[in-house]
Amino acid sequence: MDKSKRIAIDTNLLIRYFVNDDSRKAQIVDTLLKKAGKGEVHILLPSIVVAELVWVLESFYKMETAEIADLVDSILNTPGLTVSDESVVRSALRRYKTKGVDLVDAWIAAFAQDKGVNEIHTFDKKHFKGIEGVAVMQM
Repeated sequence: MDKSKRIAIDTNLLIRYFVNDDSRKAQIVDTLLKKAGKGEVHILLPSIVVAELVWVLESFYKMETAEIADLVDSILNTPGLTVSDESVVRSALRRYKTKGVDLVDAWIAAFAQDKGVNEIHTFDKKHFKGIEGVAVMQM
C-alpha cells in the first residue's frame, strides 16, 4: 500500500510555477513536483483548480490557448499527481485546445458525455460550435 503523504494543492502554486514571477515560490513548487515524481508525496489536484488555472492564465496573463493547454497537460502528466475527474478534464482540455471553445463549455460537453448524456440545452448554442458527440439545443 502506498504510504506517501497525500496533499491537495491550490491554484496559486501552479500559477507561480508556470509564470515564474516569484522564483523562490516557483522553486518550491518545482521541488514539490519532483518529490511527487519520486513517490515521496502524492498530489491530489481538484479539477476546479484546472478550471481556475486556465481562467487566470487567460484573463490575467493573456496566454494563448495552445500554450495554456500544453502547460496544464504537463501537470496532468506529472508522476505522483492525480486530478479528480481526470477523463472529463482531459477531454475538456483537448476540446479547449483543438476546437477553439471556452474551457467551461468544453467541460460541460465532456461531463455530459462522461455521464452518458447526449443533449446540452443552452441559450448560447454558438459557444458549443465544433463540439462533437452531443446535440446542442438552443433554448
